[in-house]
Amino acid sequence: MNLFRYYLIFFLLVVVGAAISMSGCGSSTPLDRLKSELNQYPEYTIVLQDMKQDGAIFPKYFHNYKLIYAEPDAQNADSLVYLSSQTGWQEVPEDFYKENQNYLGMTLASKTRDGKVSEDKFPPGYQYIGNPQYGQWRQNSDGTSFWEFYGKYAMMRDAFGLIGSLISRNDYDDYRSYRRSSQPFFGSPRQYGTFGSKTQQAAPSFFERKKAQQQEQRSSFLSKFKSRVSRGTQSTFRSRSSGSFGK
Repeated sequence: MNLFRYYLIFFLLVVVGAAISMSGCGSSTPLDRLKSELNQYPEYTIVLQDMKQDGAIFPKYFHNYKLIYAEPDAQNADSLVYLSSQTGWQEVPEDFYKENQNYLGMTLASKTRDGKVSEDKFPPGYQYIGNPQYGQWRQNSDGTSFWEFYGKYAMMRDAFGLIGSLISRNDYDDYRSYRRSSQPFFGSPRQYGTFGSKTQQAAPSFFERKKAQQQEQRSSFLSKFKSRVSRGTQSTFRSRSSGSFGK
């Protein structure tokens, strides 16, 4: 009995320790770490570039972030040089993964030159639209206005994936309205985020991986279903055969 109690206490201590450890890990995410590391730069944008789930019984969750950040130009102190990189796969807590599962391809956190840090969710680069320092409003032949970045910010525009995108004044007005109410902005109509039309074109690997997982799950379900049906048929046959011998 004393040995049993010893093992029971040891098991409880292990479980409690694991729970405390997981709780501590859940309090900090790769996004928190990246915000802290990028805070040294006058501007940055953290984009959820890709995400995946691995494992069926004990699943693990991962994010891959794209970072666009600015550092002072060594040749001109009044100018900034914009750089881009990716983090590679970063394991994240399940609740954090599910919290952001609708924001594929969108900005999760950003910092502007005035020092303001935000976790509003919106398409990458939208925080620069409407700022005359970065571009200007032009007019189409039909009279509608669209935003055009200056040539010197072409790299930044390309890094945000805005090349070839015509962002209208109406889009910009909707974006500002959503940000004022701290609501995610997915474009007008819904073009961005996990279910956005542009995201499906820009992130084919995510959707190919998701389709393969769904097919694998469907195949596994059918295999288990057929196995159960087969076992049930064999059991019924044995039962009937057993009953016939008693007559």
